[in-house]
Amino acid sequence: MDWLTRHWRVLKLFWSTAIAAELEYRTNFILATLTSLGGMAGSLFGLSLFYQTGYTFEGWSWEEALIVLGLFTLLQGFSSTFLAPNLNQIVKQVQQGTLDFVLLKPISSQFWLSARTVSPWGLPDLLFGMILIGYAGTRLEVQPIAYFFSAVPLFFGLLSLYSLWFMLGATSIWFVKIYNVTEVLRGLLEAGRYPMAAYPVAYRFFFTFVIPVAFLTTIPAETLLNRVEVAWIAGAGGLAIALLWVARSFWKFALRFYTSASS
Repeated sequence: MDWLTRHWRVLKLFWSTAIAAELEYRTNFILATLTSLGGMAGSLFGLSLFYQTGYTFEGWSWEEALIVLGLFTLLQGFSSTFLAPNLNQIVKQVQQGTLDFVLLKPISSQFWLSARTVSPWGLPDLLFGMILIGYAGTRLEVQPIAYFFSAVPLFFGLLSLYSLWFMLGATSIWFVKIYNVTEVLRGLLEAGRYPMAAYPVAYRFFFTFVIPVAFLTTIPAETLLNRVEVAWIAGAGGLAIALLWVARSFWKFALRFYTSASS
């Protein structure tokens, strides 16, 4: 309990400092909002191209596909707010040798690297994603309790995404410049913009069992629509726990090969 309280105090200090620093540039928030609006408009237009001629993804109506898109927008906001500002800095920490100072701190280095800062510029995507989900859910007459249940696999999906991103960041200890690798991951995650039914069988397998994109958007959407099997939710939970354990173990393993800037 003391461990949890101590880390919570540190987290509040981290985030309050980061937000205070970011709010010095408030015009950026307006630009981020306009960018998010433009991105969502583009996504809606792209999705509408499939549906305007009467075509539908197998088993997915327009409103149901909107829920998947809303979850994807929510995912983008989460990544921009919490993941990218922290995990993309791991490479810079290794390049500049400042990782030494992180390792000397009396706190978990993985926690420090994962939660040191937060960016409010991803908040518009979080807001627009929730609005899109709420709009589509209202049209489909989704019950309020369904939103609570869908948050469970969504949470598991976010943990899985964090773990994958962190492990990629950790590889910078061997391969210093890995920006292209993280961009490849973000590119693959773009597949979550549409339901898995939009892709051929081979791609569905890849985006479910190799790069778990399906667990990020499609599974939470099916849970919200009350048509997912419990086994898929349990699988999402098992995958998240396994990836968290692997990420933690991989970080400890990677540190064995880290050559400090002072050595």
